[in-house]
Parts: sequence; structure tokens; C-alpha cells
Amino acid sequence: MSVIGVALATAFVIAVGATTMRYTTVIREMNVLFSGQIMVTSSKAVVIQAIPIGGSMLPQDYTVRLIQNVTGVERIVPVLFVTPMSLTGIIQPVPVNFTMGIPVGEWGAVIGPTPLKGGVGHFPTNESGIEVVVGASLADQCNWTVDATVPFGSQNLTVAGILDTKLGLLNRCILMPLKLTQKMYNYPGSVNIIAVKPVAGILHKNLTEAIEEKVDYVQALTEEERNDMVQPVLAQVEAWDVGVQTVVLAMSMIQVMAVSAMSVSERRRDFATLDAIGAPLNYVVRIVISESALIGVLGGLLGICLGSIASLVMASLYTSIPLTLFFPSIFDIVPPFYMAEAFAAVVFVCCLGGLLPALSATRMRIAEVLRAEY
Repeated sequence: MSVIGVALATAFVIAVGATTMRYTTVIREMNVLFSGQIMVTSSKAVVIQAIPIGGSMLPQDYTVRLIQNVTGVERIVPVLFVTPMSLTGIIQPVPVNFTMGIPVGEWGAVIGPTPLKGGVGHFPTNESGIEVVVGASLADQCNWTVDATVPFGSQNLTVAGILDTKLGLLNRCILMPLKLTQKMYNYPGSVNIIAVKPVAGILHKNLTEAIEEKVDYVQALTEEERNDMVQPVLAQVEAWDVGVQTVVLAMSMIQVMAVSAMSVSERRRDFATLDAIGAPLNYVVRIVISESALIGVLGGLLGICLGSIASLVMASLYTSIPLTLFFPSIFDIVPPFYMAEAFAAVVFVCCLGGLLPALSATRMRIAEVLRAEY
């Protein structure tokens, strides 16, 4: 029963910790999309790294012209980021995919040097065409291949390529030419992100102030500002995770301590006999701590297996992605280093739980124990 108890505690730690870690990692990864650039959005939008939530759309041509007149701007890329339509065209409270409309020829300004899977296919070259590029996770779920036809709302689109990337957002993303995205989502001439690359050597902070002064209905955010905005939220999530894990591990230690104390009490005669025949005091300590460590090892291994599966199940339920698609990426969701870290913590806590009963066993009065037991 002790092994089962420790296993359940370990599974809980793994499931909660891995899910929280994946959540914070995906959010931090979003900033990679606009690394080194200034992100311009509606002043009323709430920005989570690279995702604007709420606020109003920006008139594309007018806003771009205003920003072009600001000194220190090297390149401007308007983007329409939509979160999202489901694969059946129905708005869902939990996103199953994202859509990004990017001007043809400007793909690298947003997704960097992300290659296409297997080197097969190409990025769309016609701004008003029907070709799209999709993330690998989305393609696997829907069995899409290059040149496949994708029903999207009332329009049939063609998969021109599949992204080869580990970024969670891009794995669930549909990349379209900007004009096609505006047409599909009925946002003609509108965008909600404008990525601005500063001229080399200019201070980003100075440029953001100049943009906001020139265009009074936008907010311009540097990479550092986007990180600062979301950091308090991530800090609270991580603090909650640490608190939960601490409580669970403490409960495991108390459980092992109670079991070890019972075991020592039941074997007082054996330990007293060993002491009477000259066994060293630390021999009893080693026996008790070794038993506690064994409980930690067995419970930890079983708990890591159960917790990893639980993490995949939670990810599947949250994203509506079939569970089978998560198994190939199990080590992305539950990194091996985190498994080893949790295992070491569980074994250490179990050894610590067995220490007090072990020291108590060495303080037994041999004569009284032998008199009472024989």
C-alpha cells in the first residue's frame, strides 16, 4: 500500500508539473514569432506574448502608411492572427487551431527559418490564391498531406506544405496569404498585428514611443515589454505548481514515516537481537532507510508512468486532439530531465521519511525489549 500511495503522489506531481510546464513553455514560445521586432496592436487589445486578445482591428493600409513615416523603421509586416475557427467552421471556446495571414514573401519575418517537413512543398506565392501551409500536429490529426484539399468553411483550400517545427503554436497553425485570410474571416483590409523591424542601432523603446505618438490608436510593444506583461501570470502559475508539489511530497514523506515507524515497532525484537549480538548501530539505520528508498524507487517508477499518461490525457482533453497523437511527443510534454528530477525528489523524500524511525530504532533499550519479547 505504501508503494501505491507514493506512486499516486508521484503521478499527481508529474501530471500537474508537466502540464504547467508545457503551458508556460508554449506561452513563452509565442514571443519567438516576433523576436527582435516591435509588435503593434490596437491600444485596447490585451497582448499575451504574441497573441492579441480583444480590442479592435487596425485599418491595414492607413496604419502602415503612418508607421512608415516614423524614423527608424526598416520593415513593416501586417499580420492577421485569428483564434480560431474549428475544422468544421464553428467557433470553439478552446482553440483547436490558429490561423495566421501573412503577406506572400514575408513568411520568414514571422516564423523565421522554419523549414517544410521533408523538404516537400512550398510556401504560397499567390496573395489571392487558395494554397496554405499547415502545422505538423494539425496535419497528422486530419491526415493532411501536401496537395491535399482542405475544406475550410465554404472554401476548399490546398495544402502547399507542412511545417517542420517543435513550436506548439506553429504545430497547430494554418498559414495563409494575408488577403486570403482577410477574405476567409471577413476582415477586408484589416489586421490585428503589425510587426515592425527597427533599423539597426536604434533603441526599441524610443521607436515604440515614436509609433504611439504618431498613431494614437495603437500600442507598440518591445519583446521585453511583452515578456513583462505575461511574467506575473506565469509566476503565479509556477508558484501554484511548486506549492502543490510541496504539499504532495510532504504527504508522501509523512506516509513513509508512518509505515517505517510501524515496521520498526513490529521488528523491535529483531533489531534488539541484532544489537545484542554486536551488530553496529548504523546497520539498523541502513536497513530502515534502504526499505524506505525501495518504496520510493518502486513508487516513483510506477508514478512516473501513471503521471506521464495522465499528462497526455489532460493535454488531449484540453486541446480536443486525439490522445494517440500525443504519444510520439511524450518526451516533449514530460521531459526526461523532469522525470529524473521528480524521481530523485520522491526517493529523497522517502529516505527522509524513514530517517526518524531508523534513528528511533537505534535508541531502543535492548534489555527491556528482549525481556518483553522473549
